[in-house]
Amino acid sequence: MIETLFSSGHAADVVLAVLALEGLWLRLARGWRGLEIAALLGPAVLIVLGLRAALVGAAWWWVALPLAASLPLHLHDLRGRLSGVKPRGG
Repeated sequence: MIETLFSSGHAADVVLAVLALEGLWLRLARGWRGLEIAALLGPAVLIVLGLRAALVGAAWWWVALPLAASLPLHLHDLRGRLSGVKPRGG
């Protein structure tokens, strides 16, 4: 069962669902804006998409593209954190 969970990529789907729930919680309970949530969770989502591609044996570029795309979002989030900008409601 666990082997199937990983070989099918559904393990990554579970992580994506948890990230979606976290985004929903940040929006509804904490009042964060969509861009703030995307900056925080976007890199994780992209990395997990790369993981999912690797788990199902996709071509190398399906793994590499989301990993590479996660860097600009991560740097955007990091810049905001280092400059002391706090999310609205956070």
